[in-house]
Amino acid sequence: MRQTLGLRAKSLIALVAACIVVLALAAVLGMQTLSGARGYFSEAYAENFTQLNRQRILAPVSRDLALAQQLARSAVTRRMLLDEENPDARAAFFAEARGFQQAFGGGNYFLISALSRNYYLNGEDREYSEQPRYELDPEDPDDAWFFRSLAETDDYNINVNIDHNLGVTRVWINVIVRDAQGRKIGLAGTGIDLTEFLDRFITLEEPGVTPMILNAGGAFQAHPQPELIALGSGSGLEEGRLRLQDQLDDPARQGEFEQLLARAEREPDQVFQAWLELAGQRTLVTVGWIEALRWHVTSAVDPSQAQVIDPRWVSNTLIGLAFLLLVLLVLFAAAVERMLLRPLRQLNDSALELAEGHFDVNLPAAGSDEVGQLTRSFASMAQQLERYTRNLEQRVAERTRELQRANAEMEAANQQISASIEHASLIQQAMLPQRRMREEFGQDHFIWWRPRDVVGGDFYLFRADGDAFLIGVIDCAGHGVPGALMTMLARAAFEDAMNRHGIESPARLLTQADESLREMIQQAHLPPAIATNMDVGLAWVDPAAGKLRFAGAKSAIYCSDGETVSEVQGNRRAVCDRRPGDYHDQELDTHDGLTWYLASDGLLDQAGGEHGYGYGRSRFCELVKRLARLPAAQQRAELDAEFRNWSGEHPQRDDVTVLAFKTGAI
Repeated sequence: MRQTLGLRAKSLIALVAACIVVLALAAVLGMQTLSGARGYFSEAYAENFTQLNRQRILAPVSRDLALAQQLARSAVTRRMLLDEENPDARAAFFAEARGFQQAFGGGNYFLISALSRNYYLNGEDREYSEQPRYELDPEDPDDAWFFRSLAETDDYNINVNIDHNLGVTRVWINVIVRDAQGRKIGLAGTGIDLTEFLDRFITLEEPGVTPMILNAGGAFQAHPQPELIALGSGSGLEEGRLRLQDQLDDPARQGEFEQLLARAEREPDQVFQAWLELAGQRTLVTVGWIEALRWHVTSAVDPSQAQVIDPRWVSNTLIGLAFLLLVLLVLFAAAVERMLLRPLRQLNDSALELAEGHFDVNLPAAGSDEVGQLTRSFASMAQQLERYTRNLEQRVAERTRELQRANAEMEAANQQISASIEHASLIQQAMLPQRRMREEFGQDHFIWWRPRDVVGGDFYLFRADGDAFLIGVIDCAGHGVPGALMTMLARAAFEDAMNRHGIESPARLLTQADESLREMIQQAHLPPAIATNMDVGLAWVDPAAGKLRFAGAKSAIYCSDGETVSEVQGNRRAVCDRRPGDYHDQELDTHDGLTWYLASDGLLDQAGGEHGYGYGRSRFCELVKRLARLPAAQQRAELDAEFRNWSGEHPQRDDVTVLAFKTGAI
């Protein structure tokens, strides 16, 4: 005999399975939360890191820049450059320059004369000399930076370059020296050893973080990999220019990064970020602009390597959650066993006896809780079950016969009602002027009439008088049989109005129909709760004269040539509303190529789309513009497909009617 698990085992298995599912879901949600938190903390980490690095760079380099500007503006420096052979001028300059050398962070200074092209330099790394180190040659490519700086720099530039004559690579601060008339007479400044600069500001032992410095164009001025540095770019030299945007995996995003640089320059107090692909890795790039140095301080953070979240915190949290779930599991299992499983086993044994026909079962003692209530119910059931068993078959047979008879009667009534409604639908369709409109318009019109039920409260009018004709759409309140009955009253009212006043004034017809309907309803003594109002749009068209006259009662007419859409609204009050409306005719121009549309509000109010919103007037106007140039039959098919696609699983809310005709073909 096959062994089956007991209630205790199943309960424990269910509890364990529930805990495993909860743990799995918690793990998935935790990983998603951790991933989102890592991205969030990465952005905050990168921003703080860039801000801190910008301050670390700005203070010492700005200090050296200010000292270099002070040296360049010194009267002693100008005198030296203008009268280089004067012993007094030379002595005064070198005495003052020695103080600047001690103040500069790199422990050196330089002075270059634009007149003699002599290059003076003294620093801690070489023997002191008051003689020129060498003379710059305009034909030497290694000296091009100097002549380019004189030509293109107004105040100063910061340039990373190799001085082959001196055998050093430095971050040079070059400041223009001008005479009293503002002419450029030389350069003065200092240099920071590139290796020392990179060690101080760029080479940081932060996993997953690559700090760098870019100029305004994105060229590398400092990078942990010195071979990427664009030497000479600060002086405007083009050769060797290496830019960060050239390192992007997706060249199409270069413009996006350049916009990021431009935005940082416009808002120098802010730090801006963008997620980019560098070396096949999704990387967070943060940019901050230093206006005084004309540098972008940039950080590239790899979230997968950067320690933005302490892993010990994550592991401790997971261990704590697992321990807590284990404790809860044990406590819950013990409580279920004591308070539920044990009494249920006793009730199960009693239920088995009851199922075998032993009505005098011995039930466990009934307590005051839900299990006790169940025990008392079992006792009551045992007393009544025997009596119910005797009469059950007889009652079932009687009820079965009654249900069969009732179902037969309901089916017959339903068939009769369905047949009546289908006949009413045929009558309603027969009263619509389809044939007359086909004779008048041919293939240059379509009618899309879609009742919500078999019959509906929408119908349309058409009457011709010579070459002119009246066309309209009427939407009676309600749908189904009540709406269809209202269409009969409305049709009679409008037929009477056209017989009295002709068809040339749609507004006069609306007014007359409103009066007639109010009189009919008053004579019928309809209850106030029954809605009798109707939305109407009427248009009188004289094709020969190129005229169209429109009047609407809470309805509009649309026209389109396939490029633009016009919407003309009628009066805001419906026919047979609580108060009479004041209807007016509106004269509209017609010409070849225009398609005109009259519609009830069933399409505009139809729920659909992703959020179940109504189709809406603006979406209908876009649809009209798209359909206007198509043949009428294709327009109707496209309109029907659009309605089905928009509605999706949402049921049709109201009767829908759209009537379209072309003026150019009439």
